[in-house]
Amino acid sequence: QVQLVESGGGLVQAGGSLRLSCTASGRVYSTGWFRQAPGKGREFVAAIRWSGSSTAYADSVKGRFTISRDNAKNTVYLQMSSLKADDTAVYYCAAALWAIGALHNEGNYGSWGQGTQVTVSS
Repeated sequence: QVQLVESGGGLVQAGGSLRLSCTASGRVYSTGWFRQAPGKGREFVAAIRWSGSSTAYADSVKGRFTISRDNAKNTVYLQMSSLKADDTAVYYCAAALWAIGALHNEGNYGSWGQGTQVTVSS
């Protein structure tokens, strides 16, 4: 397993932007972002494979969020724009050390970060 450290969360007004970072202690194959709002289950947000050529997004964030990676830094970024109050949640980074199938399936990820809070005020 690898250790994952998220950063970049905070408080932002609706319509604003934030960039989350997830840095791994070693090389990972695929990285995903998931989120959990108060009183709700954890849901998929976005994911990217090692090559960066394959990405996936939840319908709720398409066109607003962009996932990217810098393999030299073992870091994945989630650029969040046009934020809405519904985006308020704890955001978790997850990593898989091998090739996986469905990027949106949290069961495919073996390592998780501690989470970072994103709060969007309306």
